[in-house]
Amino acid sequence: MSDNTEASANSNAAEGQTPVDGEKMVFQAEVNQLLQLMIHSLYSNKEIFLRELISNSSDACDKLRFESIENSDLLESDPDLRIIVSVDEDAGTVTVSDNGIGMNRDEVIANIGTIAKSGTKQFLESLTGDQKTDAKLIGQFGVGFYSAFVVADSVQLVTRKAGDAADAAVLWQSEASGGYTLASVEKASRGTEITLTLKEDAKEFLNAYRLRGVIKKYSDHITFPIMMLGDVPPAPEPAEGEDAPAEEPQQAELEQVNDASALWTRPKSSIKEEEYQDFYKQVCNDYENPLTWSHNRVEGSQEYTSLLYIPKKAPFDLYDGNHQRNGIKLFVQRVFIMDEAEKLMPRYLRFVRGLVDSNDLPLNVSREILQDNKIIDAIRSASIKRVLGMLEKMAEKQPEDYAGFWDEFGACLKEAPGEDFANKEQVAKLYRFDTSHHDKAGELTSLDDYISRMKVGQDKLYYITADSYQAAKNSPHLEIFRDKGIEVLLMHDRVDEWMMSYLNEYDGKSFVSIAKGDLDLSAIEGVEKESDEDKAEKEKKAEAVAPTIERIKTVLSDNTSDVRASTRLTSSPACVVMGQHDMALHMQQLLKQAGHELPSSKPVLEVNPTHPILDLMDKEQDDDRFKDWAHLLLDQALLADGAQLEDSAGFVKRMNEMFLALKA
Repeated sequence: MSDNTEASANSNAAEGQTPVDGEKMVFQAEVNQLLQLMIHSLYSNKEIFLRELISNSSDACDKLRFESIENSDLLESDPDLRIIVSVDEDAGTVTVSDNGIGMNRDEVIANIGTIAKSGTKQFLESLTGDQKTDAKLIGQFGVGFYSAFVVADSVQLVTRKAGDAADAAVLWQSEASGGYTLASVEKASRGTEITLTLKEDAKEFLNAYRLRGVIKKYSDHITFPIMMLGDVPPAPEPAEGEDAPAEEPQQAELEQVNDASALWTRPKSSIKEEEYQDFYKQVCNDYENPLTWSHNRVEGSQEYTSLLYIPKKAPFDLYDGNHQRNGIKLFVQRVFIMDEAEKLMPRYLRFVRGLVDSNDLPLNVSREILQDNKIIDAIRSASIKRVLGMLEKMAEKQPEDYAGFWDEFGACLKEAPGEDFANKEQVAKLYRFDTSHHDKAGELTSLDDYISRMKVGQDKLYYITADSYQAAKNSPHLEIFRDKGIEVLLMHDRVDEWMMSYLNEYDGKSFVSIAKGDLDLSAIEGVEKESDEDKAEKEKKAEAVAPTIERIKTVLSDNTSDVRASTRLTSSPACVVMGQHDMALHMQQLLKQAGHELPSSKPVLEVNPTHPILDLMDKEQDDDRFKDWAHLLLDQALLADGAQLEDSAGFVKRMNEMFLALKA
């Protein structure tokens, strides 16, 4: 064992060295709140602290190994990277140390005193107060260093950045009571050492055997050796005829606890399901097992290994516009290169976790080099196919699991048509929608199932977008489709309107919005045809109210592009119809609220010639009263389509006046 190893395991600061200064600092408000929530939410899974601290140490060693490729001086005289876990029963402490990259003072403040992650406020607001639920959310957020306070009354960290002088080390101390102390100290070796003074109810972790079990459970696949003091070796027996030697204290030796082999480099046949699951939890900071995974080694013109996981639950900020995290880690020849390698997976698959280990990329690869790299492009393309294949298999073989996946991540997949033209059809096969043939939300159907139920002669996929399931289900545009027994896809995610601007067809059949453009159902067989008498009656009615429709058109000329008799409506008095390429009104409203400038477009107002309100309006001779009727028709239709009225007070006033007039 080298001198540096001993120094890392037993630094002066950990022995109580007096700091040369002691600056009091206050935690960022979010850190303090997170600490308190975490301490109370993770108490039932205390052992997680060791996994998190070892994971941080592993990251520090990975970073140093990468940095040392170009600057070997950073390794100083200690090239063997490792992590050491030690126990002091008398002092009641557990220490985790490493000889990785270390930190300077500014990095300590940035990494421990504050939380740099975007969406922290949203995360904290998402916590429910239910300890079991919050534990899972905290795990998705990534607890890291702060997990130490689940088991410790106080935490001391001593760190020196590789390449810095011995007297540039930093001592950080806190009792999680709202702040911490920073001081300058000396540290002979680079790296970080964290000493936890355990709480009374966490004394179980002063047992070395217990710690070894936790390490094997969570960190066996860490690629750096994790060392602990072994048993004291027995004194050698004296040879026959020799006196026993004077007793001398025997020194315990450091022993490696973990397997320290990269799991993804092993043959799949040698890896148990539990090992895949434990590796996922350790690498991805999740409390739950993944839904599924794919482990593949590719050989030939390119050589790489991928291990890709589909989680069960979405992280709290997955749909946050500021969410930047990508769950794919990039390794080159088993050397960790970078986290969040966004070029390896498109944004619509940002929920995928795992790693890619390439034998072909240079060790000094950077994010800039990855931008236009044929090797990366090939890996990305194959990885997309692999993930989509996993999802197809799950949808076919494990429909209940897939239903859970869709509930968590379906909105992500809906971003694909605008990002990934090459795989648009394959992704669309995975889509699930509510439909007008089902009685309640959540009874989802695939596009293939919808096509299997299409009527003879139907060559269009009919859909409607809305801002909620109820708004879609109760839309007046559905009336003629219900009357004719034609199924309509009900799309009510915010992303749906954007998605449908790119998803024009599936399986050779065009998508048609029932709320846009003209409507012609005459070619569909199996739909009850109107009798000649009924058709003649409707035409007669439309002709009779034609003058009324012209009056309405004149009144609403500033608000509509046209007013016409409707073939869609059977019970509602009116509906608004957008142009074939116009954006739905509810989506226009959302974008305007977000500050976007949109081109002006006026809807068409379609009125039902057979509705009694048209008869009332036909008989109305008072021009002002007729104007109120016309505006009421338009406002009702706009509200039914998810739009917000520009003059809601005027709408209420007109409605009340109509009620009073009818009463009179």
